[in-house]
Amino acid sequence: MSWIITRSGKRFDLLEPSAHMVDPTDIAWSLSMQCRFNGHGKAFYSVAQHCLVVTELVPAQYQLEALLHDATEAYVGDLVSPLKQALPEYRQIEMRVWHAICHRFDIDPVLPPCIHDADLIALATEKRDLMADHPDAWPCLTGTNPAQFRIKPMTQADACQAYFNRLMELLATTHRARAAA
Repeated sequence: MSWIITRSGKRFDLLEPSAHMVDPTDIAWSLSMQCRFNGHGKAFYSVAQHCLVVTELVPAQYQLEALLHDATEAYVGDLVSPLKQALPEYRQIEMRVWHAICHRFDIDPVLPPCIHDADLIALATEKRDLMADHPDAWPCLTGTNPAQFRIKPMTQADACQAYFNRLMELLATTHRARAAA
């Protein structure tokens, strides 16, 4: 068996994903249920809220891509980065899912550098605001400063609704702009 049943009742094939299997409500729900840092933060902090933070750190024209940058995790889960790097087959499956998501939302699968930069700023901010103090440096954050704002974790329900609303807003404006061009 290579498929899962999503919250909306859709069958999502992990090995042969396609755009019609991707559902915005499933993404919002699943990402809001998944805790960043494998649950090792000071409070519940969802992947959905992380994506909302990243969205606020990029220029307007890249906000849809920023909001969706971790959408694969709605289908394959949120593995901690060190484990993800050790599992090349996982990465291949994740990339197939990413391409299905990109096709569904009509976005380029190659994300602009500003999203990677914003993701690191969000990570530095999360480390400062949500993680236990620890003396070890995070090499991936060398040269990256946290944002000026502080993160206040949302409830699962609030993160789900905020993510879904933002996705619908961005889809409406992005697709309107593309149609007008």
